[in-house]
Amino acid sequence: MPVLKDIVVAIRSDGDIVSARQQGRSLATAIGFTATDATLIATAISELARNIVMYAGQGEVMIHSVEISLRKGIVIGARDSGPGIRNIDDVLRDGFSTSGGLGLGLPGVKRLMDEFAIESELGQGTMVTVRKWLR
Repeated sequence: MPVLKDIVVAIRSDGDIVSARQQGRSLATAIGFTATDATLIATAISELARNIVMYAGQGEVMIHSVEISLRKGIVIGARDSGPGIRNIDDVLRDGFSTSGGLGLGLPGVKRLMDEFAIESELGQGTMVTVRKWLR
């Protein structure tokens, strides 16, 4: 198996979203995910990075390979220092949107991945961590 490196992508613009998505897809493929799962992972990265641009202006996406007890997978963290989320339950509800969008972002990410965690503090920012395991 090739040597896999941790990836950190600063997110400030749409171009950074594309870069994070491409790098995540490449790492997922290198780990052994199918093309379909690599696309799901890339989609989750896009949604997380887009939220950073839309709501915080800037932040970073961290993408890492992980191996625990013979299980291999990928971990994605999306962190910003933005305004934080007032009500996490709301943003995890299908159809909820503060931007006038369809409200598919975080609920969609949660469905695409195997594990999902979110921490947010008003005025301090938000950290979303997701994992997908090889099957």
